Amino acid sequence: MSSLKTKKSGNIPIPLSDAEIGKEYIVETIVCKGMVRRRILDMGIVPGSIVKVLRVAPLGDPIEILTKGLPLSIRRAEASCIKVREVMRS
Repeated sequence: MSSLKTKKSGNIPIPLSDAEIGKEYIVETIVCKGMVRRRILDMGIVPGSIVKVLRVAPLGDPIEILTKGLPLSIRRAEASCIKVREVMRS
């Protein structure tokens, strides 16, 4: 079983909207409020969960991600509310 570690370089969380395709990230926090926050949490994107960007639409919106084995499409504005750190498997 592999363990997860956050990448030492670039220790500052970035918005999921800026994440690279194909890399795995751990959700640190969700900064939006209200119904948008509730929708993100209801999709299973919670602090501590692992997300991976699968692809981005040609015009940049929406973004397809994978979390808990489920592919989801979210708006770029929603993804910008999700702060993540890149993980490294060891």
